[in-house]
Amino acid sequence: MSKVRVHIATSADGYVAGPNQSEENPLGEGGEELHNWMLELKAWREPHGREGGEVNANTPIFEEAHANIGAEIMGRGKFGPPAGGPWPDEAWNGWWGEDPPFHMPVFVVTHHARERVTKEGGTTFNFVTDGIESALEQARDAAGGKDVALGGGANVAQQYLKAGLIDELQIHVVPILLGDGARLFDNLEGADVALEITRAVEAPGVTHITYRVTAGS
Repeated sequence: MSKVRVHIATSADGYVAGPNQSEENPLGEGGEELHNWMLELKAWREPHGREGGEVNANTPIFEEAHANIGAEIMGRGKFGPPAGGPWPDEAWNGWWGEDPPFHMPVFVVTHHARERVTKEGGTTFNFVTDGIESALEQARDAAGGKDVALGGGANVAQQYLKAGLIDELQIHVVPILLGDGARLFDNLEGADVALEITRAVEAPGVTHITYRVTAGS
């Protein structure tokens, strides 16, 4: 069976986004610094139509994280807008413009139904209102035997982790302190989860730690 893989950047104090997230500042105060190591890479810049970029120890980690992925799951918090709640209208289509970087089916876990959004480059946003298990079943069907990426944010990652539905967790730890915001490992009381380190890679601006996720007992 295909794997469910999480690849997510955190601060040294465990936050995936800073405080005061908004439409103008979707990753919160200081949160954009979590991704500087990636945005500098040639492997990231070329698919986004940008010139230049570095090739360094982060490159194979980035390429590996995006290999063999056939669908992605994300939470409403990642799709936005930050205010959440019922859709005020259907004008909001995510943060990424007309050609989002996913180029695959994306399943958004939400309490509020809406029609599928189809974008350029093969990206479709499908809104799932009947729970994380349903989103995973639909994503696996769409992935065609490839792995499923769980793209965050923190809340949906916590739900899948607590339910024992994640196979691999890779955390990109950036040496900054955000002090507040959305923390990856909150809300896990009672979770029967064990993490086994399979690899740790020190690279420019970040340390990549990969865990195998298993039941704790």
